[in-house]
Amino acid sequence: MSRTTPPRPLDVEALFPGLAAYRGTTTRLHPRPGHPDMEDSSVGGPLLWPADEPWPVCTEPHSRARGRRPADIHRQRQILASAWLREPNPGPTDEERQLLKVLGQRHRVEEAAATDPLPLIGLAQLYHRDIPDLPAGPDDCDLLQVFWCPFDAHGPSGYGMLLDLRWRRSWEVTEVQTSPPQPRVVGFEGYVPEPCVLHPEQVATYPFAGLLPEDLCARIDAWEEALEEEAEQPADDDAEAPVGYQCDLSIPPGWRVGGFASWHATDPSPMNCRTCATPMHLLLTVDSSEWDGGGSSWKPLEEQDLPTHRYASPTEVTVGRWGELNIFSCPEEPGHPHRWSIQ
Repeated sequence: MSRTTPPRPLDVEALFPGLAAYRGTTTRLHPRPGHPDMEDSSVGGPLLWPADEPWPVCTEPHSRARGRRPADIHRQRQILASAWLREPNPGPTDEERQLLKVLGQRHRVEEAAATDPLPLIGLAQLYHRDIPDLPAGPDDCDLLQVFWCPFDAHGPSGYGMLLDLRWRRSWEVTEVQTSPPQPRVVGFEGYVPEPCVLHPEQVATYPFAGLLPEDLCARIDAWEEALEEEAEQPADDDAEAPVGYQCDLSIPPGWRVGGFASWHATDPSPMNCRTCATPMHLLLTVDSSEWDGGGSSWKPLEEQDLPTHRYASPTEVTVGRWGELNIFSCPEEPGHPHRWSIQ
């Protein structure tokens, strides 16, 4: 079933005519639980990976001997999902609660050393044929595959993320690796995605307000301040929440490809290629939620009746403190190293 973004609550270009010059597009991926295969674009699905090519691993020295088993995480989610759909008495049974307690335990891999190669988790793969806003890869590559380490233990702080993005030509893969290595334990369950099929939809999008020309940004800010003042006045309990540029009119929530990055958690930061200094473009956004209270106007028409707490996080991926990961690529040379920001 396709997913359709509702019309925006207001015509933002009518409100701010100068904004039309900055309109772009982004492809909402709309990941939903399913059974993708390696020929599909997916989140958490099997990857088209050559049998004779080593699987990506983390080689940075960090503790990797204690954590939760991926199979236990998947099983726990299945039990909880089924339990809350149960009628007339939703929620886990006493027997299920005991099992959930066992599944939630952390385990130690005694023989795991801090320098042992740690298999990365295959997060997503995206075929150029499926995603309108996915840029062409280097050397005619048509497939982007995204991996990450399941531990927050990298970089100068020792608490950072490790990403590995690979471009490939799908037609060159003949013999496929069907049983790729997996980490025995993970440091954070939010790194373990549930298999999801994608329902790509291209929509209009506009830049983060702070990156627009100063006069246009000032007009948007003044408009939002006026709406906030109006919302503070006594009103009916049934009054709708005020529409906001960031939440409702510019950048959609959820997993998406292309468009503009949100900088709602930090000030905008220049994202220039560290190899050639070219300003980078947003490649992929990995989000903890497909919609939420502040951006619920983006909820697909086909899912208007679905409760947020149960259906807004189909991938079960959590970025940081329920945020989003924005990955940038060099438009001049897609093979140059990527950069990213967590918001």
